[in-house]
Amino acid sequence: MTKRVVFTGGSGKAGRHVIPELLRYGHQVLNLDRVPLDCPGVNTLITDVTDSGQVFNALSMHFDTRELESGTGPAKVDAVVHFAAVPRILIQPDNETFKANVTSTYAVIEAAVKLGIAKVIIASSETTYGVCFAEGDKDFHHFPLEEDYDVDPMDSYGLSKVVNEKTARAFAMRTGADIYALRIGNVIEPHEYDRFPAFVADPMSRKRNAWSYIDARDLGQIVHLCLMKDGLGFEVFNAVNDTITADLPTEAFLKTYQPGVPIRRPMGEREAPLSNRKAREVLGFREEHDWRRYVPQPAR
Repeated sequence: MTKRVVFTGGSGKAGRHVIPELLRYGHQVLNLDRVPLDCPGVNTLITDVTDSGQVFNALSMHFDTRELESGTGPAKVDAVVHFAAVPRILIQPDNETFKANVTSTYAVIEAAVKLGIAKVIIASSETTYGVCFAEGDKDFHHFPLEEDYDVDPMDSYGLSKVVNEKTARAFAMRTGADIYALRIGNVIEPHEYDRFPAFVADPMSRKRNAWSYIDARDLGQIVHLCLMKDGLGFEVFNAVNDTITADLPTEAFLKTYQPGVPIRRPMGEREAPLSNRKAREVLGFREEHDWRRYVPQPAR
């Protein structure tokens, strides 16, 4: 069953790949952003998603002029995907990053549930695990990083994402809506696989990303699977690919480069330290873009 989806932040690095994937699955999409998305069949409504009034309006409008032909007013929106955000620290002052990300998420979820939209998917982040934007060299508490981890970021961006997860949980409990938070890993676009040899050559360069990543197209699959999976209430999913960005098996790699950090369960031979096991088991995610398909492997 295809969905009518309002997508915020679709013109950004992840969104411009996720939206075409959603179209490939047959969904209809309206993009809310401050700049247009160059994607045939998708209208961009220029919207400030920190403004509740604009969000309420945007979630109750026609997707494009063709829908005027119905003569019955805007059709119901089935789901909202909220990716719009200040995407990292050091773009805006910290207070503005926190304010924009928290305010926009509250505005989007509130508008959705009050308009009777029963499915909301929000972009959380790997930064909630506390190392990505940490001050200094901070270790993870344990491996693998799974959704029950005691998240403890010290930066304005990661903190905003923790608050957004709590906001999502609160609205899900109050309204019964399905609100899923995706802890998105380091987003890799198709043209960026030429960076991986350097990642492998300098293992500690990937510590802040937990030696993990998400192909932007596979992120589209995860969003699609969330759209199709009903009845979970509030849930958090790591949105990452399957495989560690290293040339050693996972446990051997972690014992070598993170010797003081406990490994609290057996891990797959090449399992990403930021594990997507829950997404695979609950949503049925099956990655299509393993980095090893795109990067020449040394002869053994």
